[in-house]
Amino acid sequence: MIAVARMDDRGRIVVPKHLREKIGLKKGGYVKIWVKNNTIIIEPLESIADKYLGKFKIKNWPRDLDKFIEEVVKEWWMKRNT
Repeated sequence: MIAVARMDDRGRIVVPKHLREKIGLKKGGYVKIWVKNNTIIIEPLESIADKYLGKFKIKNWPRDLDKFIEEVVKEWWMKRNT
């Protein structure tokens, strides 16, 4: 698919809807942009939430999520350094 777009005075380019839909780029989504051989390449980045949605089953959410994360990181750190 090919499309022509015009850059505005602030350097913004609107990616046509049919191209956004083809690659799954959604409003608020992130992209990785780089240059290769004088060509700008735009690649959508998958959100971490979407990537891991449904991968883990949690029976009981901890009451204090911050404390839970702190304990998990501490346990990981201790295993890593022994």
